Amino acid sequence: MSMNREQKRAAQKAGQINADGSQATNKDRRVPAQRLKSERTSPVEFVREVRAELRKVAWPTREEVIRYSAIVLAALIIFTTFVFAIDYVFGELFRVLLDPGTKAALTGAVHPAPDTFEY
Repeated sequence: MSMNREQKRAAQKAGQINADGSQATNKDRRVPAQRLKSERTSPVEFVREVRAELRKVAWPTREEVIRYSAIVLAALIIFTTFVFAIDYVFGELFRVLLDPGTKAALTGAVHPAPDTFEY
């Protein structure tokens, strides 16, 4: 069975084959280290590591935050207006479709109450 480079590297890393590509014996294979409870990170060490990682973050400048916030706000207004317009158009369309026999559906007029008719 032939392996590509990526598969060979993964097999070497797992300890299944040696650097020369030969099959690793039981004595050559590495046993994955198991973490013991005593190796857990203490809360103080955890906070220290978090602070070290936060120093590596590329924080945006004040101008970038303002610019990005304005873009998000503008997009929100545009999409909200678009959804409102689509909802209004479909609402009117269904109003016409569900009440096609009356002129009131097109004009928005309300039907008179039955007791106002003269007989």
